[in-house]
Amino acid sequence: MAHSHEAHHHERPRDLTRNQELVLTTLNNAEAPLSAYDILDKLRDEGLRAPLQVYRALEKLIEHGLAHRLESLNAFVCCADANCHGRASGTAAFAICSSCGRVDEFADPEVTALLAAWAGETGFGLERTTIELRGRCAECRAAA
Repeated sequence: MAHSHEAHHHERPRDLTRNQELVLTTLNNAEAPLSAYDILDKLRDEGLRAPLQVYRALEKLIEHGLAHRLESLNAFVCCADANCHGRASGTAAFAICSSCGRVDEFADPEVTALLAAWAGETGFGLERTTIELRGRCAECRAAA
């Protein structure tokens, strides 16, 4: 991850359950996106046994704007953008390197505004926007 997530911890909702805290901490410490089963494996010693426990926690974290689901990888990442918190309709954009698996999150207010304007014009009720860019990161391209 290209971002330090530590700075945003004070913005967490206070009503996170133990499971949600555990899942969020696991995502925070991960170097790459994790599947629900990756998270389950890491939390077995903490007493999480059922995939449903992890899925429920992830659902809430996404609702709070603390985590994102990367559809193409069916994996989850911790949110790196402070402005994203609590805004389920916020736009999250991720550049995913197909060589090394590195994921960079970035937020572009212009892109967000464009999409919101389109939704307004068409009457589309925007709930969540996740943009995934696939390609190769600068390091992998330089090494080629």
